[in-house]
Amino acid sequence: MSDSPRTVSLLGSTGSIGTQALDVIARNPDRFRVVALAAGGSDPDAVIAQAKATRAPLVAVASADAVRAISAALPGVDVRSGADAVVAAAGCGADVVLNGITGSVGLRPTLAALEAGSTLALANKESLVAGGALVKAAVRRPGQIVPVDSEHSALAQALRGGAASEVARLVVTASGGAFRGRSREELAHVTPADALNHPTWDMGPVVTINSASMVNKALEVIEAHLLFDIPMDRIDVVVHAQSMVHSMVEFVDGSTLAQVSPPDMRLPIALGLSWPDRVADAAPACDWSQASTWTFEPLDERAFPAVRVAREAVAASALHPAVFNAANEECVAAFVAGSLPFLGIVDTVRSVVEEYEAPSELSLDAVDHAERWARERARARIG
Repeated sequence: MSDSPRTVSLLGSTGSIGTQALDVIARNPDRFRVVALAAGGSDPDAVIAQAKATRAPLVAVASADAVRAISAALPGVDVRSGADAVVAAAGCGADVVLNGITGSVGLRPTLAALEAGSTLALANKESLVAGGALVKAAVRRPGQIVPVDSEHSALAQALRGGAASEVARLVVTASGGAFRGRSREELAHVTPADALNHPTWDMGPVVTINSASMVNKALEVIEAHLLFDIPMDRIDVVVHAQSMVHSMVEFVDGSTLAQVSPPDMRLPIALGLSWPDRVADAAPACDWSQASTWTFEPLDERAFPAVRVAREAVAASALHPAVFNAANEECVAAFVAGSLPFLGIVDTVRSVVEEYEAPSELSLDAVDHAERWARERARARIG
């Protein structure tokens, strides 16, 4: 471990991941130093407060409307706006770039961080899902991407327990979201307010609705496939309502290693920032003096077909996962707006994925085109 603090560029600083990361950093000033912040800019006061607290020399906001107020409040700070500004924050050369942006808009910052040689602490699963082979091709050294999603952090920790050749399966756990245990028929008339009522995790609205539809788990299966080079048919999903076992690795001898901790994102965030070292007291540990019961249930793929659709997307082409993700983003927005029923989210995504014909070219432009096409087709089907 180096004696000097690791420099950190934090993308999505005002979101759930970003604010928890800043808590970890504030409690460990000898280990981490923020050199760049990036946010959407919808809450300028929050950005200003974060910049003053961290003394970050670079602040990037996607919204140009927020720049004037932020610049006026932060004399001497390099304040930039627009998508290019966020990419610049990602590529500033920090030791660690924590990408906590929501959505595939995080793809270009992900690529910029990797190309700059930074360790990428990745909470923006959509960039890996959409970019796939492009992201993997941008990796300059083993271990440059460190997963921050609790499930993939758990898998990375458990994979330390054996050689790659000894891994039989990955088991990704799912809380079940707001609608765990409901049948497809019982999901016909649920509302956005129902979907946002997650029983365990405090997440942003898009991720929470994705959790309710199991799209979030579908994206995580694709992410696990890409991160750990495990075939999709060797990655299982199991519903674990207590969210204490964050994922498991099954080995060829029949042994299974699980990573267990109370549901608190500060633990995987701290590991993402410090990997391969651990941060003391990052989050509370389990209280083994209290009786507890953990349950595990198979995924009901009739009620929640998103994981199956994701498997089909990966099998179809390298660009189909980008179509899956972009179509879902449009469908979630339509569901929140009241123009699409809950079951219509995955049903529409499946239709768009099945309709797409991928070109032979794989490039950033091809990903952009696939996403635009998917959004247009999803909107057309919703309309």
